[in-house]
Amino acid sequence: MKKILVACGAGVVTSTTAMNKLQEELSNRGISTDEYSLGQSSVAQVESLAPEYDLVITTTQYDNDAVKIPVINGLPLLTNVGIDNVINEVVDKLGL
Repeated sequence: MKKILVACGAGVVTSTTAMNKLQEELSNRGISTDEYSLGQSSVAQVESLAPEYDLVITTTQYDNDAVKIPVINGLPLLTNVGIDNVINEVVDKLGL
């Protein structure tokens, strides 16, 4: 099972919205929740939590060389502009 961390500024509202949209879009592509799990955090926690995950999606700009897993800009999960590109990247990087 692949583990995805979704992070926003405070780790509550925006990341919840992004997680819900991510689940909806993955489901639309026939990807079951049995294939992945989601976690939620603030961007301040990403570096410490990243070793437990396979992929990070942030709703804010995030650049940290200490994070050794793929980090995807998830702003399109909130705006719906460019959302297909984000979902394609998630699927590609996780091999779903």
